[in-house]
Amino acid sequence: MMTQHTNGNRPWHIEQHGINTIPELEKKGHPQDLFWVWFAANIGILGVLYGGIIVSYHLSFLQSILTAAIGSLSFIIVGILSIAGRDGSAPMLTLSRAVFGTRGNLLPTIVSWVNLLGWESVTVITGTLSFEALLQTIFGVNASLYTSIASMVIFIGLVVLFGLLGQATLVIIQKIAAWLFGLLTFSVILLLLHGTHWNEVFTEPSGSWIRGFLPAVSMIIAGNGISWGNAAADYSRYQPHTVPKRTILWVVTLGSSIPVFILMMVGVLLTSRAPELVTAANPIAAIGRLLPAWMAIPYLIAAIGGMLTQADLGLYSSGLNLLAMGVKVARHKTIVIDAFIMGLITVYVLFIHQNFMGPFESFLSLGGAGLAAWEATFIVDGWMIRRKTGYLPRISHSTQRKFGWTHEINGVALLCWGIGIMVGLLFTNSPLFNGPLAIGIFANSNLGVLFAFLSSGLLYGAMVYPHRNEQVQPRPRPIQRDPGNVGKP
Repeated sequence: MMTQHTNGNRPWHIEQHGINTIPELEKKGHPQDLFWVWFAANIGILGVLYGGIIVSYHLSFLQSILTAAIGSLSFIIVGILSIAGRDGSAPMLTLSRAVFGTRGNLLPTIVSWVNLLGWESVTVITGTLSFEALLQTIFGVNASLYTSIASMVIFIGLVVLFGLLGQATLVIIQKIAAWLFGLLTFSVILLLLHGTHWNEVFTEPSGSWIRGFLPAVSMIIAGNGISWGNAAADYSRYQPHTVPKRTILWVVTLGSSIPVFILMMVGVLLTSRAPELVTAANPIAAIGRLLPAWMAIPYLIAAIGGMLTQADLGLYSSGLNLLAMGVKVARHKTIVIDAFIMGLITVYVLFIHQNFMGPFESFLSLGGAGLAAWEATFIVDGWMIRRKTGYLPRISHSTQRKFGWTHEINGVALLCWGIGIMVGLLFTNSPLFNGPLAIGIFANSNLGVLFAFLSSGLLYGAMVYPHRNEQVQPRPRPIQRDPGNVGKP
């Protein structure tokens, strides 16, 4: 029986679409929507911490600029993956079924979901710390267990509230946030740069290109382009097929990279005044101490707003991942489930582990390897096969055998993805895990993310290239009506 959706993309309504294919008639998005979505998602003060991480590798100012530039431009990965959303009209990890198989896609989806939960938790932890500092500033209360719990509950409540609404509402919120919190953040930046020890910044000696520069690039890429790639199509699936691919690529890349680059460079400059920035238990408070007292409240509001926009996107996508994993619940209930788990992680880090940066860097290293390997496999498959066959449900759900696999499980893609992860972990060095090959020049390199990406992509390309024509079918014309409840709970 055909199911018609008439309000799946209407503002201020609960999200109606799950992981089903969006009918072409309902694809009313504009390219500028993607710009504001990704701009707002990257204006968080957390970006300043990346600048501190860059400096912790003992790089010169020129090396730091180059690291920040490459790291921010890694969002071109998100731009490329966003094109798949336009073509397939479905969420990112639903489209992934066409590559890994409807059953084989379960493992990559679990890895993606765990990564999204991790990022949500990072933003909630940071937002909670910011909210607590705001309460202390406004009401003069002392930090305590009660203020921390109250701040966490309020912040998670706001994230859930916005997460329940549909993508049309999300676009509106992100656009408003981009202007409001973007202007506030820019004002904060101007004040933070006042008093920078410019002589120290410009005279910093060059660090090792192998032991310093490459590891820093790998870490920043893991926290930027790699970490957001698994959510790319979730926000481009409402883009009509008439929107050019290059337009989607550049609006997503520029919308993401511009604020990230600026914030990272601010972090690089701030470390001349606050070298303890990376090791601080509350990095948000450490940054706030560099501002005049009258700027405390606007700064904290900007920090909270930036964290909210990031957490909203993470929660929206993680719910879609749950559905792609086969969890049979209503779309709005996935938000509640993820919020509950996110709260548990936040409680552990804030009240039990009581250390933010250690778990954060470990998360970037370990989680990045799994995502990097998946993204490389997906991109190579898209270039060799999907640009000709498309991502339509009848392709991703069929059981036709080609190249020794069925669309239930693509053993070739899973093998290349798994090998990429193993290669990445072999060279990973983090507070939680040290790979056996992370020795010598790789002892502190953290190049696991880059190695995972390259090894999976190259291996999959080498294995599929000789058989690429066996899997190519003519691309069907875009669907003009809803094909039914394909993949929808």
